[in-house]
Amino acid sequence: MTASTRPRRSSRTGNPRATNLPAWGEIFLSELAATSNVSASARKAGVASATAYDARRASPEFNRKWQQALCEGYDYLEMELLHRLRSGEVKPPAGAKRGTRAFDNATAFRLLSAHRDSAARQRAIRDNEDTEQIIQSINAKLDLMRERKLAAARVDADTSDAERSEDGGQ
Repeated sequence: MTASTRPRRSSRTGNPRATNLPAWGEIFLSELAATSNVSASARKAGVASATAYDARRASPEFNRKWQQALCEGYDYLEMELLHRLRSGEVKPPAGAKRGTRAFDNATAFRLLSAHRDSAARQRAIRDNEDTEQIIQSINAKLDLMRERKLAAARVDADTSDAERSEDGGQ
């Protein structure tokens, strides 16, 4: 995967600098979201894989962001796999001038299957967070509707009072 084909880290992984994460944490998490590869992410961040694993065990926040980055990486892997399933990969057979389309994705399937449960757990956590935001948004809209209804009722009451005083003055 080249740098141009790697996904940019979305807001799901958040801003690691805003918390008590290691100084190398942002680079590590960004690379982990792009590659789903701990060793490559640690190399990119300039730390040993063991250091990253130690930080994950020591910090619940780093562990949470690690899981989010992995989930994002596996989402990207799933999209790549779907693309390969639909279009295949062009590979030239030995001695041939033209390549043929190959659809062998056994390794990708094994990798995806190995991490399906953790990705599903992370999606459930993310969806639950989204549910809370939706409920808060609905409650805010209901409050606004109640305020508008009360304001309309006050205007109607004021209008009725004004009409009664005009009728009484004739």
